Amino acid sequence: MTEAVTAAAGFLIAVVWFDLMFDVQVFRHRRDEVVPEAVTGSIAAYYLRVTTDASPMGRLVGLVMVALLGALIAQAATEDAALWVSIVSIPAALLGIGLAGARVFRNAVRLGKREDLQAVQSDLARGIFRDHVICIAAMITVLAAQLAGAWA
Repeated sequence: MTEAVTAAAGFLIAVVWFDLMFDVQVFRHRRDEVVPEAVTGSIAAYYLRVTTDASPMGRLVGLVMVALLGALIAQAATEDAALWVSIVSIPAALLGIGLAGARVFRNAVRLGKREDLQAVQSDLARGIFRDHVICIAAMITVLAAQLAGAWA
């Protein structure tokens, strides 16, 4: 199971890394009241492509999320890894996947549509960036726990 978990976590880290390459544009405007339109436009165009225009390929990310959770449950149930690995990995995965499912995807679709006022688009872009930082930290935690458990 460890191999399946590490593969899924690695895949999700890569996905979030690509998203962060666009999201990070808001960081230099963190003290500005509103993120410039050119920045939100760039980020919005990316999210339109990956959430809407690339359908159904985006479903692969959701499938990997479900597979990761299933592999973690199976790993815990079969005691395929040390107990501490499951105690760290499961909540971290639930945090990252839960945040992506509850807010990130919905906000990315909304930003991609560009129907909101610039101030709202700024808030969406900043929120997506902040959430993605949490998501990547959560997935790195899963991967690190799995690797540490495998080497122990």
